[in-house]
Amino acid sequence: MNYTAPWWLPGGNLQTIWPALYARRVSGPPPVYRRERWDTPDGDFIDVDFLVAPAPSSTQPLLVLFHGLEGSSRSHYAEAFADFARARGWAYAVPHFRGCSGELNLGPRAYHSGDFEEIGWVLQRLAAARSGPVLAVGVSLGGNALMRWAGEMGDAARGVACAVASVCSPIDLAAGGRAIGQGFNRLVYTRMFLRTMVPKALQKLQQHPGLFDRDRLLRARDLYEFDNIFTAPLHGFRDTDDYWARASAKPHLHRIRVPALVVNALNDPFVPAQSLPAAHEVGAHVTLWQPAQGGHVGFPQGRLPGHVLAMPEAVGTWLAQAGAGAPGVTGA
Repeated sequence: MNYTAPWWLPGGNLQTIWPALYARRVSGPPPVYRRERWDTPDGDFIDVDFLVAPAPSSTQPLLVLFHGLEGSSRSHYAEAFADFARARGWAYAVPHFRGCSGELNLGPRAYHSGDFEEIGWVLQRLAAARSGPVLAVGVSLGGNALMRWAGEMGDAARGVACAVASVCSPIDLAAGGRAIGQGFNRLVYTRMFLRTMVPKALQKLQQHPGLFDRDRLLRARDLYEFDNIFTAPLHGFRDTDDYWARASAKPHLHRIRVPALVVNALNDPFVPAQSLPAAHEVGAHVTLWQPAQGGHVGFPQGRLPGHVLAMPEAVGTWLAQAGAGAPGVTGA
């Protein structure tokens, strides 16, 4: 799999920002979704969006996408993967992490980068409802959590998903956290994330008074501070350092026993190239794709304004080929 960015869009930051804001994300009309609300085992809910399209045959795959931090089924990459699935007659689903579907969830729990228990529950429920194979892709945060699930499950993952992929995931969370907290990244990307994360956390505090220190949260200026006050303690971690260490997928890649693709551009502003795994650090079931360009979930192609269909095409085709032992999985 080779990728070269268009000449008119140089550098990791432009290859990240332009595709998210301006590039074409579908080859036809925007995807239409049907939403299902699922009650969770802990008395809460998640919302799952399913692509509305001509009904695929029972032997065709279901492609499941786990979105990134503060993402949704309307993120540019989610719609691009929907376009890929629609073109092949596949079923397609985007489960929303808690609080990301447009409605605040009920409990104090939110979501985090190592949320493999939630990933497992969702995938098992989707797989149980279908006779065809399940292929899963996670983007950024969702990809780290998906790879954590695959590592935790070992051989048992094959009973749920035929193949998995992560795209631009910070699989070394400490390295990614440091990168996004510095310089241009801190000024642009950190502010962008905190702009939605802080209000959601404050809503959560209204739901559950005393959950955390409001004044400390309002003083948070980076994701390290936010995770120290909110994400880590709410999800059973001692602090940010404990969270980033225990939730990172990189140390668990050698435990994966299902075909897995790990995609990271070397110029990703969020994920330092030196933090990425080398071939000797992963197991035989893991394929590493580390192109020189692409940015963070960008991979634009074509003439202005460009499109973001190249990455879903490459990743989706790999998933189809890697899961080819399952009935109905084809790259066509």
